Amino acid sequence: MLKNTVSLITGGASGLGKACVERFIQQGGKVVLCDLPTSSGAEVAKNIGHSVEFAATDVTSEKDVENAISLAKDKFGKLDHVINCAGVGVAYKTYNFNKNLPHKLEDFTKVIMVNTVGTFNVIRLGAGLIGQNQPNENGTRGVIINTASIAAYDGQMGQAAYSASKGAIVGMTLPIARDLASQGIRICTIAPGLFDTPLLSSLPEKVKQFLSKSIPHPQRLGHPNEFAMLAQSIIENPLLNGEVIRLDGALRMQP
Repeated sequence: MLKNTVSLITGGASGLGKACVERFIQQGGKVVLCDLPTSSGAEVAKNIGHSVEFAATDVTSEKDVENAISLAKDKFGKLDHVINCAGVGVAYKTYNFNKNLPHKLEDFTKVIMVNTVGTFNVIRLGAGLIGQNQPNENGTRGVIINTASIAAYDGQMGQAAYSASKGAIVGMTLPIARDLASQGIRICTIAPGLFDTPLLSSLPEKVKQFLSKSIPHPQRLGHPNEFAMLAQSIIENPLLNGEVIRLDGALRMQP
C-alpha cells in the first residue's frame, strides 16, 4: 500500500525517522527526507537513491517546512503522508537544590518549540497538500503520524520539558483528527518506549542492559524498524484515526 506513495518524514537522518525512510522506500514509496542542514540527511538520501529527496529543514521554521512540502510537489507531484519524528530532549530537574539553580527557561522552551510546535507546524502545512489528493475507496486522502513517547504518561525525574512536549502531542491528536476528518485525512500518534536509537546507543552497555531488563517482554530495546512497521500499519489500516498507540513491550516507567 506504500507503493507509489509520497511521504514527508522529519528527523529522517537517524533513528526512528531513518527507519521509516528506509522501510517506505523498500515498500516502493517515495520520500522527502527532512532534517537539519547539519545532519547526515543529504548523505542518507544519496545512499538510498533516486526515490529520496533531502530537504534541509528546521521544523520550527514556517519557510523551511513550506520549502520541503513544495519539494514533494515539484519532485513527486503530491504528498500522501507526513511522519513526524524530529525531536530533542533535555534532562534537568525543575530545581537543582544542590546548585541552587532552577531549570533554565530557554531549555524548556526549546524542547516545547521543537517537539510540540515543530510537530504542529509540519501537520498544519502538510495537511494543505495532502488535502488536494483524490480520496480512495474509504474517502481517505492521506495519513499523518506523530511521535510522542511513553514519557507523556510515565515521565521520569528530569523529564518535565520532554514529558510536557510529548504530552501535548498526545493531547492534540484527537482534535486534529476531528479537524481534518471532513477532508479525509487520518492522524495517529505512536508513543515509543525505549528504542535503540543514537540517543541510547551512546550509553554504556551495562546501562542498556539495565534498561532492557525493566521491559516486561521482550526484554530488549526496541528496534527502529519496529516503529517503522507500526507506521506502515497505521497507513494501511483505514479505521485507525485519532489514536495514540504505545509501542513499549508493556513497559511502565517507575519513579
